[in-house]
Amino acid sequence: MVDDTSTARSHLMAPPALPDGAELVMRVMPLPADSNANGDIFGGWIMAQVDLAGAVLPSRIAKGRIATVAVNQFIFKQPVSVGDLLSFYARVTRIGTTSVTVHVEVHAERNPANVHVVKVTEANLTYVAIDRNGQPRALPKD
Repeated sequence: MVDDTSTARSHLMAPPALPDGAELVMRVMPLPADSNANGDIFGGWIMAQVDLAGAVLPSRIAKGRIATVAVNQFIFKQPVSVGDLLSFYARVTRIGTTSVTVHVEVHAERNPANVHVVKVTEANLTYVAIDRNGQPRALPKD
């Protein structure tokens, strides 16, 4: 017998509507060590994960080293709990001469018995391409 429920459930594993032009760049599940005394995940831990996820597309564009130069906006919409499966979606919003700005949205899959997905965080970050000496360099033209 074929289990058709896996196909029916698969649409529940992503946000109801992906951000325009966004790409899934990372998934991670926070652990108890990432939580504070109230059981919520530390905001700094989430920020670090967003920085890692946000760097994926700029590093492809830069074809080399990049550095985070600005966190232009960071919004925590809902707390994150141990056991939430976080999906990080990124899209490039601006490409300059040496820098790339990215919008990152974080969605949490909650309650495995009755999965629902909520947006928990969004941020805008800017990365700059750097040379081996850590100095800004022009992005490749191709």
